[in-house]
Amino acid sequence: MKKLKYFISLSLILALFTACEEDTYEFGDITTPTNLVITLDVVGLDAENPYGDGSGFVTFTATADNALSYEFKFGDGVSTTTTAGVSTHRYTQVGINSYTVVVIAFGTAGVMTSTAFELDVLNSYQDLELEAFLAGTNDGDSKTWVWASDIDRFVGLGPANVSDTSDNPDWVFYDAWWNQIQANDTDKACMYTNEFVFTKTSNGLTFEQTQGPAWIPGTYAEVIGVSPDQCYDEAIATTMFGLKSVSLFPAASYAAINGTYNELPYRQTSFKISDGGFMGWYVGDVEYDIISVTENSLFVRCVQPDSEFAWYAKYKVQ
Repeated sequence: MKKLKYFISLSLILALFTACEEDTYEFGDITTPTNLVITLDVVGLDAENPYGDGSGFVTFTATADNALSYEFKFGDGVSTTTTAGVSTHRYTQVGINSYTVVVIAFGTAGVMTSTAFELDVLNSYQDLELEAFLAGTNDGDSKTWVWASDIDRFVGLGPANVSDTSDNPDWVFYDAWWNQIQANDTDKACMYTNEFVFTKTSNGLTFEQTQGPAWIPGTYAEVIGVSPDQCYDEAIATTMFGLKSVSLFPAASYAAINGTYNELPYRQTSFKISDGGFMGWYVGDVEYDIISVTENSLFVRCVQPDSEFAWYAKYKVQ
């Protein structure tokens, strides 16, 4: 019996060893990218305009041997990844600002080569009337904005792109899909405590959300894996709080340039809040197209990134 047991045990060991030998995989060569070269095209740069023409646009072109894709970290909190190695980016901070740009070339199995460099770019766009509406006229002036929840349609949803609205291209200009929300909608009462403070400084505007929470609609909740259509604190909306800067720039979206809302054209100025800041309705890192603004009312449109959804929101001075 002992010999039989030993024979069975030895057979099992050999079988396991053979099975392990069969489960081998070939990964191929792992090749690190080399000869990473970056070229820049700062729009309008010449002898008289060493920082560009003031539009803030820069086109980056990266090439490398054995690279499968490239990541551009533009130095202003924005990054993008592309297989083509070409990306155009707009710097929106007003004035001449210096940015540390990082470009990474990825090879097989995730190996990488990177380079970093300093870039100075001019953005000369100003909308002084808008700054006065949002914060005040003098340095140190500030205004606190809240939801205009006491009026109908203070939030709405529409298509983001013209291609989504071939039957009616004007739909892209307004909240064509969901616009029946009534004043003081009880389902959204949790967000009515929001307060957003714009302050005028010598360097432009700052922004701070002083009262939470963040409302996350279903279209974005499914992207980040949380329950839809409810309020969340900073544990989920991690970029909600903190003092941030505000950049103003010419609107570039089709809706802002060509559209009207209630027969009035968009203002054609957009703004972006730094470091992922947002105004209560959390759908990612967005730019706000201004539809209309006065001393005590603000109506904006933003597009949820990588989606067909454009959100509309109305605010008032507290």
